[in-house]
Amino acid sequence: MVRETNKYFKFDWVTIVLFLLLTGFGWLNILSASHTGSTVNYFDFSQPFGKQLIFIFLTFILIILLLAIDAKFYERFSSIIYIVSMLSLVGLFLFGKTVNGATSWYAIGSFTLQPSEFAKAATVLAVSKYVSDLNTNINNFGDQLRTFAIILIPALLVLLQNDTGSTVVYGAFFFVLYREGLPKIYLIIGVLVVLLSVLALKFGAIITTIIAAVITLIFRFFNKRKLSILQSAFVIILSALLCFGVQFFYKDVLKPHQQDRISLWLRLEKDPQKLEEMKRTFAYNLNESEKAISSGGFTGKGFLEGTRTTGKFVPEQHTDYIFSTVGEEWGFLGSTFVVVLFVLLLLRILHLAELQKSQFSRVYGYGVASIIFMHFLINIGMVMGLIPTIGIPLPMFSYGGSGLWAFTILLFIFIKLDSNRINEW
Repeated sequence: MVRETNKYFKFDWVTIVLFLLLTGFGWLNILSASHTGSTVNYFDFSQPFGKQLIFIFLTFILIILLLAIDAKFYERFSSIIYIVSMLSLVGLFLFGKTVNGATSWYAIGSFTLQPSEFAKAATVLAVSKYVSDLNTNINNFGDQLRTFAIILIPALLVLLQNDTGSTVVYGAFFFVLYREGLPKIYLIIGVLVVLLSVLALKFGAIITTIIAAVITLIFRFFNKRKLSILQSAFVIILSALLCFGVQFFYKDVLKPHQQDRISLWLRLEKDPQKLEEMKRTFAYNLNESEKAISSGGFTGKGFLEGTRTTGKFVPEQHTDYIFSTVGEEWGFLGSTFVVVLFVLLLLRILHLAELQKSQFSRVYGYGVASIIFMHFLINIGMVMGLIPTIGIPLPMFSYGGSGLWAFTILLFIFIKLDSNRINEW
């Protein structure tokens, strides 16, 4: 009887503890970034930190439900979950609420829900199901196209809703598919596309095309596996189409504020006066965030003692720029602590993924790690000015019920899948 009872508690508690530490520390920083006045009412549910407390309470109920469901359910009904999730994204075009330029929310009274956050977990489930199917061969071109379609459908739907940040996250699936045997050529092509796109914006399409042509010809004449003349010409033509296509997309498709953010990041503007004006307009959050982080020094100013945080210098600091609160109030030590927690969580998930007996669970584990890694990398890079501001939350840390619940679903489905391995052992 004891053994039968204990099996219900055989979960990977290391992962659970890391999740709880990140969620708890995140709430403390949301409290710092959103409280008003000299005294703090911890249960003021009109403030973001009070609302987040409710979200966290509901998260524990969600965790119990996720762990109570049989692990086979997630694999068996992954396709249905994916279809329902895609329909929820399509429904936004008819019933969605626009917030900060993105039509990504359903509004139910004062409560809002962002289905694009939950779509990531649904897509991980669908990819895991398809890749682990006995009839699927990731080296087969047809299966590759179908796998890419599963990923691109939600990515395009989210992009059409003007939610660029969530769209970029879907690039994380390259890591998953690469682990499962996707040919290296796709990874190489992906890196080259990004590199050529940046160079085309920075130096112009013509110069970048010439550089690509020179490199292609050098590769043709000096590499052992020589390209034919036709192949070389094909690569050069594709490079030119990409370079000119990127410039067309930048100048004629992107909105002015999106152009300015990219221009500011790549320092494309030559006029110093206009550059300063762009910084004041589009980099205010970033500049204030960097000031807050640098002012924290080595040990920080102390909990609730951050002058730039309490002074509300960084707009909406409790959401995408929450890491700047950590930098100011907890300093280099606190920032390092947060980074270490995320690294430990990612390494733990990858370790558990490699221990899985089923391919579905392994692929899903890599999907979880990749999604969290992309969010972590982009958010930290954005707050520190290393990449353009695209608006993406820090997992388990930023304010918001949709984000917290989505990452809870993503992570605890994997914990449930892993519990099968533990109990069978």
